[in-house]
Amino acid sequence: MTKKFSRTLVTTALPYANGGIHIGHLAGVYIPADIYVRYLRARHQDVLFIGGSDEHGVPITLLAKKEHTTPQHIVDRYHKLIKESFEEFGIDFDIYSRTTSDIHRQMASDFFRHLYNAGKLTEQTTQQYYDPEAKQFLADRYITGECPHCHNLNAYGDQCEKCGKDLDPTQLINPKSTISGAQPVLKETKNWYLPLNEYQSFLEQWILEQHTEWRPNVYGQCKSWLNMQLQPRAMTRDLDWGIPVPVEGAEGKVLYVWFDAPIGYISNTKELRPDDWETWWKDDSTRLVHFIGKDNIVFHCIVFPTMLHAHGDYILPDAVPANEFLNLENDKISTSRNWAVWLHEYLRELPGKQDTLRYVLTANAPETKDNNFTWHDFQDRHNNELVAVYGNFVNRALQLTKKYFQGKVPPLHADTLTDSDQQALQEMSTVKERIEELMDQFKLREAQFEAMSLARLGNRYITENEPWKHWKTDPQRVETILNICLQITANLSIAFRPFLPFSTKHLLEMLAIDTPDWQRLGDSNLLPEGHQLGEPALLFEKIDDDTIQLQLDKLAAIRKEHEQKAAQTAEANEPKPIAPVVDFDTFAKIDIRVATVKECCKVEKSNKLLHFTLDDGTPQPRTILSGIAKHCRPEDLIGKQVLFVANLAPRKIMGIESQGMILSAESADGRLVPLTTTDNVAPGSQVG
Repeated sequence: MTKKFSRTLVTTALPYANGGIHIGHLAGVYIPADIYVRYLRARHQDVLFIGGSDEHGVPITLLAKKEHTTPQHIVDRYHKLIKESFEEFGIDFDIYSRTTSDIHRQMASDFFRHLYNAGKLTEQTTQQYYDPEAKQFLADRYITGECPHCHNLNAYGDQCEKCGKDLDPTQLINPKSTISGAQPVLKETKNWYLPLNEYQSFLEQWILEQHTEWRPNVYGQCKSWLNMQLQPRAMTRDLDWGIPVPVEGAEGKVLYVWFDAPIGYISNTKELRPDDWETWWKDDSTRLVHFIGKDNIVFHCIVFPTMLHAHGDYILPDAVPANEFLNLENDKISTSRNWAVWLHEYLRELPGKQDTLRYVLTANAPETKDNNFTWHDFQDRHNNELVAVYGNFVNRALQLTKKYFQGKVPPLHADTLTDSDQQALQEMSTVKERIEELMDQFKLREAQFEAMSLARLGNRYITENEPWKHWKTDPQRVETILNICLQITANLSIAFRPFLPFSTKHLLEMLAIDTPDWQRLGDSNLLPEGHQLGEPALLFEKIDDDTIQLQLDKLAAIRKEHEQKAAQTAEANEPKPIAPVVDFDTFAKIDIRVATVKECCKVEKSNKLLHFTLDDGTPQPRTILSGIAKHCRPEDLIGKQVLFVANLAPRKIMGIESQGMILSAESADGRLVPLTTTDNVAPGSQVG
């Protein structure tokens, strides 16, 4: 028997604050969640819609390092961009907060401390890669090397983005630290683990026996993980960006981002409802629903529920309607390759087209398998469905009413209804039941199709009955036809309310009515006789070929740029041809020595030059200018030993005398890295 709930708490996967939102995110998570919440609100159900930015973890620190700024600066920028994009697009959160908030930091710390004090976490010492130059442990994303499967030279320690294989850092061939370029070494470190293996039986019963109704992709992935037998998973990391682990002996460690982030659902609820947040998280009469993408299934169905269960006070998710992935123009969406349609750019380049993107992404929703977005399909669905079906019907009904009845709703003559009239009214009366059944099963794509079927019914009805032909001979017949057409139109404002909020608002203005109650969907008397309609206008206007071509050209340029970069990288990884042979006496004239970097800073009015002050073993410091400012942060070089040509003739650059040349080599990712020594040697030592 289906359990009855008093309220519904809907969460969406927290978008990662190192970039914008793209159509894959929208189709997989945010549009489905928003549609479902709008549906529940329309039915006057008690619902909260919780969102927020995920602002901790390694990729943010990598981007901050690349941009020579702080992680906080990165997350502040992208949190603002994401929040504003959602608002403009109509994703109607009750709260959209962030995991760097004080309330979240406290709640995540308290949650960890509760598990720690209750003995729910285990302490383990393992060997992890350590950067001997940067003097820090390396998260998987701080390590790159050659993929053992496809031999991509730039695979990460957790995954190869070229072949898609999951990796362990120790599998990489010739691993390198992305921080210093050094070869990492294995070193012991202590972390705290959630012993998932101890909850294997609980999870098998809860998921495999009690939630057989979950989508096959969700249920199947959970079953696969459980069949492999769960293993303890580290809930802490050796990083300096995140929430500090709140126990003794954990200095220099932070909470694992996948421990920290889902607690954001709780902390954001508490921020919104400080007085009754526990009702939403600890009362069995609350239904918890997670909208996520398939890459987050294991965390929302296994890791987070285990955390909640181990804590003991919290409810567990009742539904996890995870979607599969959306491709773009038959290619996998990739943020690293910029192969995406970004929401903030879409809103700027196609203003007023929020509902079109909502409609197309819902029509192509990857609910059961990966699906594909193309700009031509976007144009076809807009022009052939939103314009030619929905918009066309509404416009015909309103314009004809204006023409024949001065925009007032004509009467329905019930005693003269034809079979066509009765069939239209009958089909309209069943739309509520059909849409609700699908929405309650999270089949939002099919539910939207049913809403559009109501518009198709209207178009078919008005075309078959041709009111313009009866005006002179049977005006009473025209009154009935247009009354039914207007009732269908008013019903469309209800049926499309969860899906197309912007055009629904416009339609209600043209009908000159407030939002009808959801319970009246299918009602044939939404507009009373004599009601004065507003001024008719087009709900949607056609999208021309030039608009679509601009988007296709943009993607073509992105693809070309990526291909050029890939070719340049491949070329850079090819050994350079050996220079012409020189005799020993010529080579011996070059005096290469070791120096310690005492000071390093950027040269004013130059974006390429670094100013080095070196201890070369002589009484006077040596000054050398090097054109590597775009590749290195000066503060990272202070204290390091570098190789330099000591007997190169001095020359003035931008008014500064440079007394030699720093020797650098090109790394696999195209950066110029100063050559250094493996051990400290005396400044001034000669290289021979």
